Amino acid sequence: MSFTRMFRFLQCCALALGFALGLTPWSPVSQAADWHQYGGDGGQQFTPLSQITRNNLDRLVPAWTHRNGDLNQGFRQKAHSFQTHPVQWGETLYFSSSANQVFAVNGITGQELWRFDPELPREIGYSESASRGVSLWHGESATCPHRVFLGTLTGRVYALNAETGEPCQDFGQQGFTDMTVGVGGDGDWEGDYGITSPPAVAGDQLIVGSAIGDNQRVASPRGIVRALNVRTGAINWAWDPFWRGENQENLTGAANVWPPISVDIERKLVFVSTSSPSPDFYGGQRPGDNRYANSLVALQLETGDVVWHHQLVHHDVWDFDIPAQPTLTDLTDNGALVPAVVVVTKTGMLYAFNRDTGTPIYEITERPVPDSDVPGERLSATQPFSAIPPLVEHRQLTEDDAFGLTWFDRRGCRNVLREFRSEGIFTPPSLGGSILFPGYAGGANWGGVAIDPQRQIAITNVNQVPALVRLIPRDQLEALRRSGELDGWDVSRQEGTPYFMARRVFLSDLGLPCTPPPWGKLVAVDLQQGEILWETPLGTIADLAPAIVPNLNWGVPNMGGALLTGSGLLVIGAATEHTLRIFDSETGTELWHHRLPTAAMATPMSYEINGVQYIAVAVGGHEMLGMAAGDYLMAFRLE
Repeated sequence: MSFTRMFRFLQCCALALGFALGLTPWSPVSQAADWHQYGGDGGQQFTPLSQITRNNLDRLVPAWTHRNGDLNQGFRQKAHSFQTHPVQWGETLYFSSSANQVFAVNGITGQELWRFDPELPREIGYSESASRGVSLWHGESATCPHRVFLGTLTGRVYALNAETGEPCQDFGQQGFTDMTVGVGGDGDWEGDYGITSPPAVAGDQLIVGSAIGDNQRVASPRGIVRALNVRTGAINWAWDPFWRGENQENLTGAANVWPPISVDIERKLVFVSTSSPSPDFYGGQRPGDNRYANSLVALQLETGDVVWHHQLVHHDVWDFDIPAQPTLTDLTDNGALVPAVVVVTKTGMLYAFNRDTGTPIYEITERPVPDSDVPGERLSATQPFSAIPPLVEHRQLTEDDAFGLTWFDRRGCRNVLREFRSEGIFTPPSLGGSILFPGYAGGANWGGVAIDPQRQIAITNVNQVPALVRLIPRDQLEALRRSGELDGWDVSRQEGTPYFMARRVFLSDLGLPCTPPPWGKLVAVDLQQGEILWETPLGTIADLAPAIVPNLNWGVPNMGGALLTGSGLLVIGAATEHTLRIFDSETGTELWHHRLPTAAMATPMSYEINGVQYIAVAVGGHEMLGMAAGDYLMAFRLE
């Protein structure tokens, strides 16, 4: 996914649940409110801390800034982003950088305590840029009783001593386990099979997913989820969502789990969000619904067996991965409080299920959707829709939707709207070209959903930018390239299928989206009523357009997530703008903002040390989204 053309134009034109008290740098000197896993408890992206309130935001100021020095130096082909989500034990924050370096810093001062560099190879290409953080474990062990776990873009899992940053020699091969072994795939996958989200700690097990490069070939690696022993790195179990075609050899792979994973220790359940099977935009080699792909799956913690699952996109040909961490919370259902798991999707829908049974809390209806006209493709006749209203528009686009600053860019948009296929959500790819609305970036993405468990409010940030997709018969590609018709399109080879795939964000000749704003927004859902509570544009075009263009609050594309606090605040960067914002979570009113060195396209967290509440966020931009690179971890507190 890439918004690069749009942004370039806009820029030009418009350690465990309680460390023992001691003298080590990471030890607390007083009781602290720990943020010990990605997304906080249950992935809720919620803190009960309430020292920072609506009434004292005028005193909220930067407390410290740590610069890690990782600006993508020396890589031949790797984009830069800084998507980390710090975790905290005691007085120490732990996080990773885009190049998979790991840092421990003092949470009061930002002073660096140690760093670890896995020394990623610089000469290869990488399909991903992200490292969303690390995981923490504390337990009985002869060596490294306090461990930091890191997944790398080369598919390794490292165990590090939380005190020193040194690899734990009893874990795997001198401190790491190679997760690329046994995943199959046809070809060289170095740099295209990695781990972008932190492994989930589940007692003495480490649950590990993977990120796999899209659209290269049918026979991609399999999206195996594995449980490792936290002390030795040995594999305890593996769950393979790999689809096996009827009367065929094992042809297709992926359906991998690249978002963060959630664990319910009490119920001994692991919740994973799976992605598309390979390749994303043509499924002729994988007939049927592709059972575990694009699903929310509950696995048995001790064995990896499937307890229940719900497929949220059948036979995906839109790159509609389930991109977000499953969020664990309790919801009122028919007057009773029930254990629930909530997930948001690229289709811009929110689903919730009973954690024990998998029963939907909000009704899911199978509705007819458009059929494919591509030879060899067989789509599902229906798709599942949540009873909660969609968080983004699902409608068909017509010529009347053409947007532009001038008559000639509106004319260009109108021509595409007239010629390309658009029949609303789930319009399939075609040979003549189709409009995906929402596009392949969503809807919601990996920023997921923040939930206030007391108020039962869920808030997520979504994109509302259309995309263009077309399938190209193999004997036509070179002629189209010579003609210039594919200039500005990303072309993928999809080996093993009859078609190349070309896609791009649907932009005018001036680089603006061809549909009206908002192109990004915040949406709040009342989880008790199953209704949208409020929505508001997220971000202005201040850092996307020259100074002569008005600073319009149109809502801009975004990546990253939100933090909710016990005092009813929502904290978010995410937008393609150099700004951190705080909103009233009950009304959507903006209460505070702070200018940043670049965009904060990550999810904030909050922690408390010595009675002081801090908010920390990675400020690193995003090269693929046109934002300048940064290496800042910033913390805020009341002065």
